Amino acid sequence: MSDRLTAPAPAPVAEGDSITRELCALEDRYGAHNYHPLDVVVERAEGAFVWDVEGRRYLDGLAAYSAVNQGHCHPRIVAALVEQSRKVALTSRAFRNARLGEFYRAVCELIGYRRALPMNTGAEAVETAIKAARKWAMEVKGLADGEAEILVFDGNFHGRTTTIVGFSTEEQYRRGFAPFTPGFRRLPYGDADAVAAVWSDRVAAVLFEPIQGEGGIVIPPDGYLRALRELCDRHRALLIADEIQSGLGRTGYLLACEHEQVRPDVVVLGKALSGGLYPVSVMLADDEVMDVFRPGDHGSTYGGNPVAAAVGTAALQVLVDEDLCARSARLGAAALERLRAAKLRGVREIRGRGLWMGIELEPDAGGARRVCERLQHEGLLCKETHEHVIRFAPPLVIQEDDLEWALARIEETLR
Repeated sequence: MSDRLTAPAPAPVAEGDSITRELCALEDRYGAHNYHPLDVVVERAEGAFVWDVEGRRYLDGLAAYSAVNQGHCHPRIVAALVEQSRKVALTSRAFRNARLGEFYRAVCELIGYRRALPMNTGAEAVETAIKAARKWAMEVKGLADGEAEILVFDGNFHGRTTTIVGFSTEEQYRRGFAPFTPGFRRLPYGDADAVAAVWSDRVAAVLFEPIQGEGGIVIPPDGYLRALRELCDRHRALLIADEIQSGLGRTGYLLACEHEQVRPDVVVLGKALSGGLYPVSVMLADDEVMDVFRPGDHGSTYGGNPVAAAVGTAALQVLVDEDLCARSARLGAAALERLRAAKLRGVREIRGRGLWMGIELEPDAGGARRVCERLQHEGLLCKETHEHVIRFAPPLVIQEDDLEWALARIEETLR
């Protein structure tokens, strides 16, 4: 039994919290102001918990946007990182390294694809998938160079590059960054009929999130993923699943697409692929898609480096050995049932799959940021998205009594 249930709740940042105030001021003085974090300064972490510089402990209800599904500083993943770092950290892809092949095998065999192309960040992997789809459209489907169109969806979040923000529906992500890359058409998320209505011979791919995380844990209607799969099969187009946040156990399956037994042509993974210890991402596909890349077409100095490969291999093995997918499904279902049964004030809807939940507040409830700040003072770290949604996504290794404690804090705060 964890002592979390009886530990005193952390106090808010106070006048005496000199270290916190000093470090916040240092960030604000020298850093770009492109984030609005909660004023908790994390110094160390383990499992489902983090500690701030004042010594207070918090339960992590965000898991670094699903990057630490395996828990903070998992000892097996840390050991893999340390061991490999002492041997060789970087060779570039000008030479082969002793860890990359086993990482390829691990991720391909676990997820079920023939080939992998490693990158570093999720956005890089999405950009890789976009390049693959366009080249596939020309070399395999027979479209002229520059003719391919990729269908995307309202509420999407695939990264922050200029190409990707160009088809975002979030005005702040777009403002001031034009001109944008052409070749994308945006459609309502969850509406397969809207996709069918605009289909043309120029469509090369459909890029989608099986659940929209940054959009507010938005789950599409049943049958939507299967309908996208059928449209792509009928018209010979690629179905590209961005599983960067939704994949690797977060929703109770290795891939969220498995909720509808859908196999995409291309899968993009990141975040939990390294257990939160190192930037690792990958694009997975079979030979017909991956063979469009030839030496010189695409690359990354750090992509597939020995440390990344060792860390990625260990992170995947932890998911399997600790059965974290089943754990997420079991604990998530119980948590969702409990929150929905509670009489929470100002809540419009509670959505979720596995240990990934969005609590959407009514527009007049005062905003999700206010609630997240109150939860911080109770010892639970969550983060708002889209102004009115509280995200709750703890590491999948969270103990049941600690999860019960966190749910009780949410209930008390919203009553």
